[in-house]
Amino acid sequence: MIVIPAIDLRDGACVRMEAGDLATATVYDRDPVARAQRFVQAGAQRLHVIDLDGAFGSGENVRAIERICAAVSVPVQTGGGVRTLEMAQSRLDAGASEVILGTLLVEEERIARNIIGRLGAKVIAGIDARGEEVATHGWVERTPVARDALVRRVAQWGVERIIFTEIRRDGMGMGYDMDALRAVAKAAPVSITASGGARSLDDLRTLAAAGIEAVDSCIIGSALYKDTIDLAQAIRELA
Repeated sequence: MIVIPAIDLRDGACVRMEAGDLATATVYDRDPVARAQRFVQAGAQRLHVIDLDGAFGSGENVRAIERICAAVSVPVQTGGGVRTLEMAQSRLDAGASEVILGTLLVEEERIARNIIGRLGAKVIAGIDARGEEVATHGWVERTPVARDALVRRVAQWGVERIIFTEIRRDGMGMGYDMDALRAVAKAAPVSITASGGARSLDDLRTLAAAGIEAVDSCIIGSALYKDTIDLAQAIRELA
């Protein structure tokens, strides 16, 4: 099980939110590059970097992403506000190893499929849901698209990995939604990165012990900034 620390960017700073609510955003670090380097020094094999300004349509943080990629020696997967092939390519040109598509999967199937066809395994599907209801635009917009149906759809398009987030648990310290992860794993033969809800090492142990074969990695965010999980210890235990 690979442990992936998260960096959410807003106005160039590291922030965290509760259950996707921008009003709860708290700034934890004004220097995302230094934070990324500390994560790597603790043993992180990969970083998860999201441009919240891009996701909410209020700006972009591509320069900050570029600086992070240049400062670390591990792969960086990045999403948030990717709406076109050109935007996806700009993230890769900035040094990212993979680009995450979210809203586009629901609202612009033709463009999403074109990006997946062009970039192949460099595309990860970010599927974020409240229960079985997929949300888009930084988790603000509700959609009529069902979670498991979208999982099956993107797998048919050629996506090999999904990052699944149960929005109601993200930043809340409630642990991963195991039932939802089992349902997503059953929906299609894809690799899954679990996201949303880890507060303690016990949450990570529970995930690892669940035996969901498709789930081979997990993202940790708020718990690292609130110091309820020690990254180095988590990496050692789940390795």
